[in-house]
Amino acid sequence: MSETRTPSPPYPPNEDQQPPGSEHDLDPRPRYHNSGYRAADKLAGQKVLITGGDSGIGRAVAVLFAREGADIAIVYLPEEQADADETRMAVEQYGRSCLCIAGDVSDENFCRQAVARVVEVLGGLDVLINNAAFQNHVEAIEKLTAEQWDRTFKTNIYGYFWMVKAAVPHLPEGGAIIQTGSKTGLEGSPGLLDYSATKGAIHAFTKSLAAHLVDRGIRVNCVAPGPVWTPLNPAERSAEQTRTFGEKTAYGRPAQPWEIAPTYVFLANNSESAYITGEVIACLGGETRAG
Repeated sequence: MSETRTPSPPYPPNEDQQPPGSEHDLDPRPRYHNSGYRAADKLAGQKVLITGGDSGIGRAVAVLFAREGADIAIVYLPEEQADADETRMAVEQYGRSCLCIAGDVSDENFCRQAVARVVEVLGGLDVLINNAAFQNHVEAIEKLTAEQWDRTFKTNIYGYFWMVKAAVPHLPEGGAIIQTGSKTGLEGSPGLLDYSATKGAIHAFTKSLAAHLVDRGIRVNCVAPGPVWTPLNPAERSAEQTRTFGEKTAYGRPAQPWEIAPTYVFLANNSESAYITGEVIACLGGETRAG
């Protein structure tokens, strides 16, 4: 899907969206294809695992990595199969493999099994992209349940840890781990107490893990976007919140996934980012912040 005429608010209400959201039912469809991008085999022969790779940022990254010559494995929830199938077909259009693995990263055993399957089927693992996330707005702390707190942490930070722990023994010198953080982890969000806490934890985990793995030659970085038009957001917002999503950015709209994906290519490619590790790169649509 082309990035031409990038959609801006107001958006349709998307009232039929339910968590975790469906990209093929979202109106307007997120834009994951960047027609202006010129691939140069930057990741030729690489084996890449992307959690949450069925839609949104994960799909855009999967397709762009395939254009750069990588074989892809995506992890996604079973109810996201339709989106995963579309991502697989988009990757295969560029002549690369796309291994689809349905399961929940909040399950440690599944994380171990998913990494083992990637190594077996693709023949190794060079890049891990931790991207899967759960979010649900709760406007009052009194209404934030322990069950939701646990689910958010199990998906957003435990899942990242379990994937890293399973992947590191397979990553070679020169391998990379890229994690998806968030503006909310930098600035907080009053309606996303649990989600923001996990994203802040991801940022700190990135920095600590980078220092931990530097002697092994494995780089670890993080991409922290502002609002992005993906199924994750309309699926748990009201119709009015969806209509105005992202309009307060300097661009007056949320990012499209294709606008975020090249940062992941840059961070995965040793010929461009070999001296970069432990960084959190913010993609905030013109918003500036201290520090």
